[in-house]
Amino acid sequence: MKPEVYFSKLRKGNTTSDSLSTLLRGINEHISGYEKGAFVGIKMTIGDKETTGYLKPDIVRIIVEKIKEQGAKPFVFDTNVIYSGHRQNAVDHLNLAYSKGFTPRKLGCPFIIADSVFGTDSLTIKVDFNNVKEIKVPSMLKVLDNLIVLTHVTGHIMSGYAGSIKNVAMGMSSRAGKQIQHSSLKPVINVGNCSICGSCMEICPVSAISEVSGKAFINSNLCIGCCECISACRIDAVMINWREDAYIFIERMSEYATGILSLIKRKLFLNFAIDITQECDCIAGDDRRIVKDTGIFASEDILAVDKACFDMLKGERDIFSRGGKIKAHLHQFKYGEKIGLGRLNYNLTEIKSKKLS
Repeated sequence: MKPEVYFSKLRKGNTTSDSLSTLLRGINEHISGYEKGAFVGIKMTIGDKETTGYLKPDIVRIIVEKIKEQGAKPFVFDTNVIYSGHRQNAVDHLNLAYSKGFTPRKLGCPFIIADSVFGTDSLTIKVDFNNVKEIKVPSMLKVLDNLIVLTHVTGHIMSGYAGSIKNVAMGMSSRAGKQIQHSSLKPVINVGNCSICGSCMEICPVSAISEVSGKAFINSNLCIGCCECISACRIDAVMINWREDAYIFIERMSEYATGILSLIKRKLFLNFAIDITQECDCIAGDDRRIVKDTGIFASEDILAVDKACFDMLKGERDIFSRGGKIKAHLHQFKYGEKIGLGRLNYNLTEIKSKKLS
């Protein structure tokens, strides 16, 4: 049976809130029935400090209130990133979130950083995929039963198209897991930043890091690529290797998403096809929209919701292929279905609302 994807179109005179409220009425059975007292994690990202396309707190609150009506306990969460900026640790991350309006008062629930202050909460889960044999995720995921993923759809510098799969694979892994997805190359030390504090040496599970000439040094022959040193270092002295083939990168993301979602019983994915930029919300400085706003998609199948959203957005021209140079997202769809992430063939049901005057 084909998975259902529900769609609420943004119509002239209607707001995103109107479209979301319409969609939620149409998929009431999918967002109802949470047990009283059940915890419901709402995964989203607030984006970089300068970006503007991220989902706003008033939109998220509509979902929060829907869950609270049932006596369940919603909370919004994200994880720390591996690159420099305001989301590399929970203190700066939360301060940025609050400055953008993601306060408990405005959301109606807490906003938490799932992988601890410095991103060191990293649980290893065994999997069996072509590229990934284990995933590194916050320990919270081992006990989280209910998940709602809210995704602001954008382009992406490597994957071309970024939807719910990217939000789950990158956004729900620990910092070490993010590095592993980005590159098979092992980290190295930026000696200019290193203060030889010893944090990376203490956390390395195979003693691959030692002091050489007054600086930390990673022995690549001993290093197993776990990237725990990236989480341990607080002064950007561990250099992140970003270079990787886009197709391998996309396969790792699909494998991570499949492994993560296998841990959680009940899942719902909402893609917001609004304010779509060529780069993802992690990259500031380019807020130019590459396609007109379309609407909101929802499904219990992560691959179906991403594919349905992509199909409607691309129209006659694949706007995410960057002149035909990057088409990793097309590989992601096929590979995702191959490894059991979801289904590509779907039924699309439009949920219509009356145009507001």
